[in-house]
Amino acid sequence: MDLSKLKNDKKLYLCRWYFQAGFLLLPFLWCVNAIWFFREAFWKAPYEEQKQIKKYVILSFVGALIWTVALVAWIVIFQTHRAEWGAVADRMSFIIPTGMP
Repeated sequence: MDLSKLKNDKKLYLCRWYFQAGFLLLPFLWCVNAIWFFREAFWKAPYEEQKQIKKYVILSFVGALIWTVALVAWIVIFQTHRAEWGAVADRMSFIIPTGMP
């Protein structure tokens, strides 16, 4: 979608919609929102809705960053301690690796 073809109020509506949809456990939308509207928020000539778009872009980036850090932390902890957790980890695993006692 070409954002230059949208009016400023429609850009704000779309940016806000992507930000709010990210709260439905869809942090990928926050990432898309931050990337997609970055130029609108920081590089375009100032306009009335830009301040709100900038706020949503920053919050989307922070939300995506927090989710990414949490996901990476969980993956590292689970992968390094899976064998120690025994049956509990086996029930959480989709594929149980072989070769580990």
